[in-house]
Amino acid sequence: MSVAATGTADDTVDLEQFFAVVAEDLALLSTLHEREPDGELIQTLREIGFPRELGLRLCSKEALEAQRVVAAALAAMPGEPGPAVLDELAADYASIYLTHRIKASPEESVWVHEEHLTHQESMFQVRAWYARYGVGTPDWRIRPDDHLALQLEFISLLLAGVKGRERLEEVARFMDEHLLRWLGDFSRRVATRCATPYFAGVAMLTDRYCEELRDLLAGILQQPRPSPQEIEERMNPRSGKAEPVPVKFVPGIGPAV
Repeated sequence: MSVAATGTADDTVDLEQFFAVVAEDLALLSTLHEREPDGELIQTLREIGFPRELGLRLCSKEALEAQRVVAAALAAMPGEPGPAVLDELAADYASIYLTHRIKASPEESVWVHEEHLTHQESMFQVRAWYARYGVGTPDWRIRPDDHLALQLEFISLLLAGVKGRERLEEVARFMDEHLLRWLGDFSRRVATRCATPYFAGVAMLTDRYCEELRDLLAGILQQPRPSPQEIEERMNPRSGKAEPVPVKFVPGIGPAV
């Protein structure tokens, strides 16, 4: 089953069933960011028609280009990728997700906090979301809670259990307050700095998929997406900030309050 991200949902589509399929898409995207590809994963992607056969039918020009890039990268690999191909993919995976050589961290904290460090406040905010649904990361020291693969997996979990509007509102809020605040920047940096078309395409596809999914949720919920400025105000409220005190100048003694 697939449905276009047009901002509306066909009345004939069973939304619970549809979002269960979307959850499978997101679980697969999570896997692509969670580990380097091996021969078995590459073969599986080919067998399921990835990235053309997704539960959510992508529509934008950028999404279609991302699908083309990934499809071309998979098609260019030998039927049974040998050590040279797999080693190149492994090295590129490491440069993105392990050594941070290309400075494209897969962790939210690095992107949304001024210090550009891992394990900041956003990680604990994401951890609190997980705890509300009884899940958590196996070892936050190895893979922090705000890692891209874990956020995609969490959204997949939420959508797999959709029973009504409230759960969809929760998904939209999590995406607004966390994943979509930084995913675009991450994906653009990977696409322009990584060494292989495969990872460039996967990064671009993940970004476009999540953006079009969020647009679809806006249509179903009949709630417009908040602007980036509104999200930043929500996450970093300026309430309580002291008003500037006017400075008075007295001749001969300099400024005084």
